[in-house]
Amino acid sequence: MAQAEQTLPEELFLDIDRSGPIPLYYQVASSLERAITDGTLPPGSRLENEVALGERLGLSRPTIRRAIQELVDKGLLVRRRGVGTQVVHGRVTRNVEFTSLFEDLERSGQSPQTQLLSAEKRAADEAAAEILGVEVGSPTLFIRRLRLADGVPLALLENTLPEPFANIDTDSLTRHGLYKILRSKGVNMRVAKQTIGARQATAEEARLLDMPERSAVLTMNRTAFDNSGRAVEFGRHCYRPDLYSFEITLVDR
Repeated sequence: MAQAEQTLPEELFLDIDRSGPIPLYYQVASSLERAITDGTLPPGSRLENEVALGERLGLSRPTIRRAIQELVDKGLLVRRRGVGTQVVHGRVTRNVEFTSLFEDLERSGQSPQTQLLSAEKRAADEAAAEILGVEVGSPTLFIRRLRLADGVPLALLENTLPEPFANIDTDSLTRHGLYKILRSKGVNMRVAKQTIGARQATAEEARLLDMPERSAVLTMNRTAFDNSGRAVEFGRHCYRPDLYSFEITLVDR
């Protein structure tokens, strides 16, 4: 259930200088950002609507809207249809490591949730067979999930697993990350090959991720291999770029 709108204390905005050189929207955004940082507005809080806040502060709606957009662009606020403007933990910065998104969210103190959109057995086509190193027509399990962080849609995950894992209990996929499930089955993952990119979201992706149509998404394709060199899963994932980024450390050799 969505939280009730939170009326912001006017003390947050007492230092706004209406005649100074600093734009009003920037001052409002800075006040809101401090409130988020110090916990006055905790994650999950819903802001009062722009009209009400503007009237209380004696500021125009465009000024309030631009201030809020500043924090949306920083990943501190998110606009959700039917919910309003809500505080989030901030952009998820993910090191390019051999971890799952579920694990990364847990480590960052966020609450991951999963909606299982589909789970079906498929015969491997030529592309899947080549990637997974199996025969064409071999049984595979295709799963598609929507991953949320503190109730906010963050990523769409599509994974294909070869026959030894085609009977995974799909209910567990709503409670755990895929890699944790594979490890529980004795898989010792050692190597992954992945490609990171970006593209325009499809209409369905934009709807599921609660983004405007024709928005861009970050993408990652990954094939994971166990310690014997066997491919254990192939994933095609897309992420909201306003809430998610990759971090890579480069070392000179």
